[in-house]
Amino acid sequence: MLYISIQPQKTYKVKLHRFTRMVPRMKQLPYHTRLAQWGLWTLEERRHRADLLEVFRMYKGLSLTPFCWFFTLSSVTNTRGHSAKVLKNHCSLDLRRFFFSERVIDRWNSLPQHVIDSTSINASKNGLNIMRRDSMGFFMD
Repeated sequence: MLYISIQPQKTYKVKLHRFTRMVPRMKQLPYHTRLAQWGLWTLEERRHRADLLEVFRMYKGLSLTPFCWFFTLSSVTNTRGHSAKVLKNHCSLDLRRFFFSERVIDRWNSLPQHVIDSTSINASKNGLNIMRRDSMGFFMD
C-alpha cells in the first residue's frame, strides 16, 4: 500500500525534472532555478498548498470532513496573526508528527487574516499565491 501512494509522486517529480531539462538553454541550470523560470511549483510546495486549501475547505464547511474532527481552535485571543489559530498538540512519535492534522498547523497559524477571511476557494488560492511570491520559502520546510 505504501508503494502505491509514493509511486505517483516520484513519477511526477521525475517527469517534471525531465521536462524542464528539454529546453537546451536551461539544461545546465539547477532544478529549482529551472522551476522558478518556468513559474512551476515543486512537489513539496504543491503538497503544502493542497494541505492548506483542504484545511480552508474544512474551516469554511466546504468539505465533507468537519474541521472539529482534526483541529481545535485556540481560545487565546491576544495572539498575533489571524483569528482562527489552531492548537498544536504535543507529539512524541514521528508517526503522529507527520500526520496531516499536525504537519499543517504551523503553516496554517502563520497565514495572514485576509487569506483566512477569503470568501471562496479561488480567493484563498490567490492569497496563497501572493504569500508564495512575497515570502520566499513559505511552502518549503
